[in-house]
Amino acid sequence: MINVFVLQNGRLNQVNIDSREDLEKVAPVWVDLTDPNDDERAWVKSIYGVVLPDEEDVKDIEASARYYEGENGDLHLRTDFLLEEDDGPSRVVTVAFILARDILFSVHPEDLPIFRLVRMRARSRPGSIADYKDVLLDLYATDAEYSADALEGVYQSLEIVSRSVLQEELSDQDAAGALNAIAHEEDLNGRIRRNMMDTRRAVSFLMRGRLLNSEQFEEARQIMRDIESLDGHTAFLFDKINFLMDATVGFININQNKIIKIFSVASVAFLPPTLIASIYGMNFKVLPELDWSFGYPLAIVMMIASAVTPFWYFRRRGWLK
Repeated sequence: MINVFVLQNGRLNQVNIDSREDLEKVAPVWVDLTDPNDDERAWVKSIYGVVLPDEEDVKDIEASARYYEGENGDLHLRTDFLLEEDDGPSRVVTVAFILARDILFSVHPEDLPIFRLVRMRARSRPGSIADYKDVLLDLYATDAEYSADALEGVYQSLEIVSRSVLQEELSDQDAAGALNAIAHEEDLNGRIRRNMMDTRRAVSFLMRGRLLNSEQFEEARQIMRDIESLDGHTAFLFDKINFLMDATVGFININQNKIIKIFSVASVAFLPPTLIASIYGMNFKVLPELDWSFGYPLAIVMMIASAVTPFWYFRRRGWLK
């Protein structure tokens, strides 16, 4: 799918493109391609002279070559964008940007909420977009906001987990659910941190390349400050996640120790009766039960007393609580 946007009075207006002729008639500032087919790739190449990278080329590019200038002077950037899904774990989607002929070309395998938000905001805020570089900076700024919203979601989720973990009684089922939730939030927090690192690198590359005017340079600096402010939050969340993980594992160990404690007390309590029964089961020359009529009753009384006495002593010392 190809989405073409033209600049009118500082607003991004989308133009419907159904054929190659429709694309030739417009003077776009942003050409956004979501999982483009062969025809759409051919249109872009023949009209603008831009060769769009394949999905495999975008994923397999080395980290050191994520930002480079092509032989024809086109500027190529590869940036990861965070994508949260309700029915699955979060992930990052790599987007290929090409800056050529005063046009921003973006290629990604699926539509992203950040791109939808930028399109919606540009239509409702006249004067916010002046050229294709403003579109790119707006995407990076929105990416930082999206990551901040994701961090707020992590905060809320961890608050729920905290109330579950720090309750008076934590069952094994509750602990398993808490560990699953903690692992999910730790994965999301790590992806947010990686996403912010990648965005910082991209914005820093634009600033070092002297491609921005004074206003755009100041906007890039503000994006960098926003990203730096998120670093402290991700570090705090990592500490909170580690604390909740240790607390949950500690409660699991306590529950397991309670089970081991029961077996330990039972083994100690029933050791004397077992010893008495073993002695009375030996083959004496004169069997007590035959030589003395009170032999069996005495053995039973001794076994009961030897079993009750340890329980009474353990309970008095508070070891059974």
